[in-house]
Amino acid sequence: MKIVSFETGGNTSFGIEKDGAIVDLGGRIDGATVAEDLLIPELQAKAAAIAATADGDHAMADVTLQIPVTNPEKILCIGINYANRNEEYGDLTPPQEYPSMFFRVPGSFVGHDVPVVRPPESEQLDYEGEIAIVIGEGGRRIPRESAESHIAALTCLNEGTIRDWLRHGKHNVTQGKNFDRTGSIGPWMVTADEFSGYGDLAIETRVNGEVRQKDTTASLMFDFAYLVSYVSTIMTLKRGDIISTGTPIGAGARFDPPIWLRPGDVLEVEASGIGVLRNQVVDEVV
Repeated sequence: MKIVSFETGGNTSFGIEKDGAIVDLGGRIDGATVAEDLLIPELQAKAAAIAATADGDHAMADVTLQIPVTNPEKILCIGINYANRNEEYGDLTPPQEYPSMFFRVPGSFVGHDVPVVRPPESEQLDYEGEIAIVIGEGGRRIPRESAESHIAALTCLNEGTIRDWLRHGKHNVTQGKNFDRTGSIGPWMVTADEFSGYGDLAIETRVNGEVRQKDTTASLMFDFAYLVSYVSTIMTLKRGDIISTGTPIGAGARFDPPIWLRPGDVLEVEASGIGVLRNQVVDEVV
């Protein structure tokens, strides 16, 4: 099931993608007011029953897709999680024992087919294609052996970055990771029942059709179950929380010379079983 959040005619709603259209579920399921409510098993079952017989209410072309989770409390990003990233950075130290993590705010992301913006403060807008976990049943100190049962859905994520602003802080990257509308999430979140496992999902990033990043989750140093368990040791996970699981080698900063995103570029992130997240780059109007 592909769960979407969208806007049309000045109104926001949520629903299910079906055959290239959207079955609008706003106001049709008691207890469901935003997309992430459909991650509750009983409400998800009701949504599936409605979508099975309903025709689409909106053509995809007639809506603006928003990030799939309407009100995520936490968007947590995992750094340098693909096994060959240390080599790409020229880091000859042993692989880290624990994952690197940082937060992003919801306003730093847009939805599918919505422009990502290059701010006037920097030309160093870069891409990072990732697969992101959406939490269903929350919890604290979740055991690794049961952690996958807390994954309700997956989505694609472009962890857009302003590279020179990453170095403004001595021990943090928050500045370069949180410029408004520099990243994207979507086009929808695909429910966990659509996946037989998470151990070998393909991820590919393209710029203007050119493949820049390509790998599978088999290369992850910290797999999905580990990440859910580890993060929940620190903080209580809640329904709709997003954990982005890391990006493969091939970001623009790693080319010599670096290749930054420019206005007019079309960025696509594609992942197994999820689909394609697409955005065009524009300059921010100030």
